[in-house]
This record gives sequence, structure tokens and C-alpha cells, in this order.
Amino acid sequence: MPKTFGPAKLNDETPIELQEMAKAIDALPARYRDAVTPALHRVMECSTRRRRILNLVQEALSQLRLDMKYLIFDLEATRRERDEYREMLEKDGRL
Repeated sequence: MPKTFGPAKLNDETPIELQEMAKAIDALPARYRDAVTPALHRVMECSTRRRRILNLVQEALSQLRLDMKYLIFDLEATRRERDEYREMLEKDGRL
């Protein structure tokens, strides 16, 4: 029985449930397999697309966290500088 899903479609990143479903569909008689295969391909494409989107969102969140750390560091440095200048002005009697 020929494999309906080659390595280009099924890979290690394909969820185990979809791999199992593909194997079950491959075991079906040709007329049933041919009827169900297009739907499985669409599900696999959606799964791949969702995984890519999730990875992009996770990367964006990681970058946002890093950017926030830099902003907080800059804010704290600016506050320290402000407090130092204020203290210097108070000592000189200008404030």
C-alpha cells in the first residue's frame, strides 16, 4: 500500500495525533483514503501555520520582555541622575 503522506508532509514536528491519524488513513481502502486525505492535508497545514504563529508570538514576547528590562534599567538610571542633580542643587541653594 503506497504512503499517502511523504516526509515533506509528515515530520518530527507534526503532532503525534496527526501522525497517528495519517497512519490510520493510509490503512484505509483507496476510495476512503482518497476522500479523507484532502481534509487531513488542510488540518496539517493549519496545525503547521498555528505552530509558526505561536513561535512568532513567543519570540515577540521574549523580545518585549528584554525591551522592558532595558527600559526599566534606563528609567532607574534616569531617576538616580535626577535625584543626584536635585541633591546637588539643594546643596548649592538653587532649589
